[in-house]
Amino acid sequence: MSERKILVTSALPYANGPIHLGHLVEYIQTDIWVRFQKQRGHCCHYVCADDTHGTPIMLRADRENITPEQLIAQVEKEHRADFDDFGVAFDHYHSTHSPENKELSALIYTRLRDAGHISKRTIVQAYDPVKKMFLPDRFIKGDCPKCGAKDQYGDSCEACGATYSPTDLKNAVSVVSGEKPVEKESEHFFFNLADFSDMLAEWVNQPGHLQPEVRNKMAEWLENGLQQWDISRDAPYFGFEIPDAPGKYFYVWLDAPIGYMASFKKLCELKGLDFDDYWGKDSAAELYHFIGKDIIYFHALFWPAMLYGAGFRTPSAVWAHGFLTVNGEKMSKSRGTFIKARTYLNHLNPEYLRYYFAAKLTAGVDDLDLNFDDFSQRVNSDLVGKVVNIASRCSGFIKKRFDNTLSAECAEPALFQQFIDANEVIAALYEKREFGKAMREIMALADKANQYIDEKKPWIIAKEEGRDAELHAICSMGINLFRVLVAYLKPVLPVLAGNAEQFLNIESQSWPATAEPLLNHAINKFKPLMTRVEPEKIAAIIEDSKENLEKTAEAPVKKHEPIAETIEFDDFAKIDLRIAKIIKAEHVEGADKLLQLTVDIGDETRTVFAGIKSAYAPEDLEGKMTVVVANLKPRKMRFGVSEGMVLAAGPGGKDLWVLHPDQGAKPGMRVK
Repeated sequence: MSERKILVTSALPYANGPIHLGHLVEYIQTDIWVRFQKQRGHCCHYVCADDTHGTPIMLRADRENITPEQLIAQVEKEHRADFDDFGVAFDHYHSTHSPENKELSALIYTRLRDAGHISKRTIVQAYDPVKKMFLPDRFIKGDCPKCGAKDQYGDSCEACGATYSPTDLKNAVSVVSGEKPVEKESEHFFFNLADFSDMLAEWVNQPGHLQPEVRNKMAEWLENGLQQWDISRDAPYFGFEIPDAPGKYFYVWLDAPIGYMASFKKLCELKGLDFDDYWGKDSAAELYHFIGKDIIYFHALFWPAMLYGAGFRTPSAVWAHGFLTVNGEKMSKSRGTFIKARTYLNHLNPEYLRYYFAAKLTAGVDDLDLNFDDFSQRVNSDLVGKVVNIASRCSGFIKKRFDNTLSAECAEPALFQQFIDANEVIAALYEKREFGKAMREIMALADKANQYIDEKKPWIIAKEEGRDAELHAICSMGINLFRVLVAYLKPVLPVLAGNAEQFLNIESQSWPATAEPLLNHAINKFKPLMTRVEPEKIAAIIEDSKENLEKTAEAPVKKHEPIAETIEFDDFAKIDLRIAKIIKAEHVEGADKLLQLTVDIGDETRTVFAGIKSAYAPEDLEGKMTVVVANLKPRKMRFGVSEGMVLAAGPGGKDLWVLHPDQGAKPGMRVK
C-alpha cells in the first residue's frame, strides 16, 4: 500500500459563540477519518481555523465593550479547549484574521479581478441611520409581508416559510438600534460566478466530487443559471479591506474558505511543507472538505470557481453531513437539549459521544439523532459490556495465575486470523465514511470474542486442577482478540486505545493488517478502561443546559455606550451643577468645532468653550437656559480660558442636544 498525501479540513466554526454538540458531529466525523488515514500510514494533514469576520463579531465586541480582536482571541481559546478535550486533533488550528489569510484573500481577489471575473455596480440596501451602517438581512426585523407574523428576520419568515427582500418587511426596525432602516445606495463588488458555469458543471458531475444527493441539488442550481455573488461590504465592518477600494471590505464568505489555505500555509511554515504540493494547480495530493449540508452552495459552487479562476487546484471532494437532532427533535434551549460541548464535558466521557456518533454516521447527508436512552444502552452494551469486558474477564487470571505474562502459543490461530482478515472490510467502510457499518463489523467481532470466552468458560477451568495451560491459552487468546478490536476502534476512541496499549505494554498500534499475536508477552496491571453511562449524569447535562439558557441568554443589543463604573454619593456631591442662561454665543475664529458662550450662573458670568458648532448656530442658543458644571477647573485653550462645561447629549456631529431645564429654573440654582 503506497503512501497517500492528503489534506483534510472541517468547516470553520464562527467566533461568535461556543461549540455545541451539533458542531461536534462534523469535527468528530472528520477527526475519525483523519486518524484512520494516519493509522494506515498515510501522510494526512488536518487543518481548521476560527471564522472571525463579519457584522455579528463587530456588534458583539461593541456590546461587550471590547475590541473584535479581544473577542476572537477569547473565543478561540474556548474553542481550542473544547476540541482538545473531545480528542479532535488538528495538525494546525488558525484564525481567518491572520496575515496568511489577508495575503491569500488579496491574491485570489486580484487574480479574479485581473482576469475580468469581478464587476461593480450600485445597489440599494437597508441602512441604520443611527448606527450609520448598512444592515445584513438578519439584522432587520419586522412583520412578515406574507402572513403578518411579527418579529421576523429580513430575509425569511419562520412562521410561514416565505422568503422576501428586507424592503418588503412591514414595520421594519434595525436590530442594532431599534430605528427604522432607510434605503441607501452603495457601490458593491461582485464575483461573476456564471463565468464558470461550464467548469462547474464538469466538476460537479465528475464521480466522487460530491455525494449523489448533493450533486443532484447542484445540477438544479446550475440549470437555473448562476447569479453574480456580492463579495463586498461597507464600513464599518470587521474584516479585510479590499485592495484599492478604501472603505470596502471582503464579505466574510469570501475570506472564510480561504482560511483553509491560510491555516495550511501556516502549517507549511511550521513543518517545512510545500504549499504548492497541496494547493498548486498541478497538485497530485488529495484535498477533502467536510461540511454541513447548510453550506453546500458556498463549497460546491463558489469555492471551486474561486480556486479555479485564481489558478489553484479544486477539491478532490466535498463531503456534507446532516444536522443533529436530540431525542428526535431539533435542539432546543428551553428543553435543555441545546447542549454546549463544555456542558457535556463537565459530566460525561467525551469518548462516549465519539463512539455514539460513529455508530450513527453514514456517508450520506441524513440528519443524526442523539437519543439519550439509545446513547446509554449502546455505550454500555458495546463498549463496556462487549469490548472492555473481554480484557476485564481475562486479565485477572493472567495476573493471578501467570505473573501477567501471556501464553507462548496462540490457542486459536484460525480465529485470530479471522479477526485480522476483517481489516479489509472495516478499512473500506472507514474510507467511505460508513462509520456506522464499520462499528457493526467491529462489534460483530467483539461478539465472537465473547462467545469464544463464554464457550471455554475460563472461570470453571480455573477451579479445576491440572488445567492451568488451558486456562493460560484461553485468557491469552482473549487478550489478543481484545488487542485487535482496540486497533480497529482506535480512530474513534483514541484515549481508550492509548490506555489499552499501556495495559497491553505495546507501542502505538498501526492498522492491524499484518498483526501477529502477542506470545510470551508481559502485560501491565489492568485498570478499568471505561465505566457505564450513569442516567443522573445525562439528567445533569439537560438541567445545566436549561440553566445555561437562563445565565447566558443573549443580551439585547445596546443602543448606547456602556454605563460608567459606579461612584460613591460623595463623589457625585463634589460636582456643582448650576442652571445657566446663555447671554451670548459666537463663532471662534480658527476653531472647527467650538462656540464661545457667555453664561450667567446667578452671581457671575463665565466664558465657556463648547464643542457644539456642528449642531447649533450661535443665534439659536442666545437667551436659552442650560446646565453647566460650575466647579470644573478652568482650562486654558488656544482661544482663551474655558470656565466650565455645558451639558449636552448625543453621539456627536449634528446629533448633539444641549440640556435645557424646565420652566421656573433660574440662573444660579444648583442641580441636585
